[in-house]
Amino acid sequence: MKRIYWLLLILVLVAGVASWMFFGLPLAEHKGYVLIAFQGFRYESSVWAFVAALLVLWLLVYLLRLSLRLLVASGGLLNPWSRLHSRRRVRLASEQGFLELAEGRWARALRHLKQAADSSPQPLSYYLGAARAAHQLGQYEDCDGLLEQALDRQPQAELAIALLHAELQQARGQSEAALETLQVMRARHPHHHLVLRQLQQLYLQTEDWSALLGLLPDLQKEKSLGNAELSELERQAWRGRLLQAGQPVGGDAQAALVLLQQAWQAMSGAQHKQPELVAVYAEQLRQLGAEAEAEELLRPFLKQHYDIALVRLYGLLRGRDLSRQLQAAEGWLKQHPEDAGLLLTLGRLCLHSQLWGKAQDYLESSLTFQRHPETCTELARLQAQLGDLERSNSLYQEGLILLDSRLCTPALPATT
Repeated sequence: MKRIYWLLLILVLVAGVASWMFFGLPLAEHKGYVLIAFQGFRYESSVWAFVAALLVLWLLVYLLRLSLRLLVASGGLLNPWSRLHSRRRVRLASEQGFLELAEGRWARALRHLKQAADSSPQPLSYYLGAARAAHQLGQYEDCDGLLEQALDRQPQAELAIALLHAELQQARGQSEAALETLQVMRARHPHHHLVLRQLQQLYLQTEDWSALLGLLPDLQKEKSLGNAELSELERQAWRGRLLQAGQPVGGDAQAALVLLQQAWQAMSGAQHKQPELVAVYAEQLRQLGAEAEAEELLRPFLKQHYDIALVRLYGLLRGRDLSRQLQAAEGWLKQHPEDAGLLLTLGRLCLHSQLWGKAQDYLESSLTFQRHPETCTELARLQAQLGDLERSNSLYQEGLILLDSRLCTPALPATT
């Protein structure tokens, strides 16, 4: 409208100046005539007087609008409940609240962020910050109430609110509630990477290895984890699954053995070649009394993939054929003649077969390469059996000293 007013004014002025310049006629000599008659109203004037009246009227309207605008603006400055002051209060409360939240001043942060949320048309971030502050204060009911208010005000932010809710529930130790929240979100957002990551963390925390293994394909498909991290997570999950399966429920070792074997068969061929997983499976077999099966697993594996931890475990097993077991271990000695762990294993296998002389030779050789508390203990037992109690006691003492140094146990105070 301002442009139209100015355009009319310019046109009138241009028309007047043009008539005076091109026709050489003074404006005053050609006044024109304007007549406005409506019912009982009658207005008569010259054209230029009418134009001047329009200009004056326009000027009055413009000044009136300007005055009203200034009056409204001044009223906003003076009125503490005006929109201007409301926006200013929200800004100050949010700035102060987030600063206090970052600094760990939970009570003040809660108060300021609630104030900002109540007055803001987009309160989500304020409600989430206030919920965190309430959680830190241990006010869990208030925390959940703030999240419900956030959902009521911004229902389109359901996923963001639910993710924070599950995170806080997990931090409180409410694993079942957190799992329920995340499962609802997974049903509605099955491919969202943050939902999958939080489920992964929850399954790790609760040691729900079966559920974690079921989640791995989705984590891989959505590329929520890098290849190295995913491989490590898969290894950790299978390790936990094997350990969990090998725990007898109600003392039923046979049922636990069946579950353990089923878990091992469910693993891939590549996982059957990972020494750590093989060690866990073999140890669980040993604990459940299936030493022969564990020995038959380790013997061909060690022939192709020599591993010192598995070699030490092999010496604890009693296979079906002790002579064949000893022969296999002595075959490895050709490639690893200075391996103290292998020599300890050979000494133990000789003890199983009651080959006392060979056992002593292997154990003594092991000690020449490494002074290990297990080797000292095995040799001390053998010396005691052979009647050399002095040497036996000396080896026991050395083993205790070596074990004490490994555990970094402080020395006992001297008695007075």
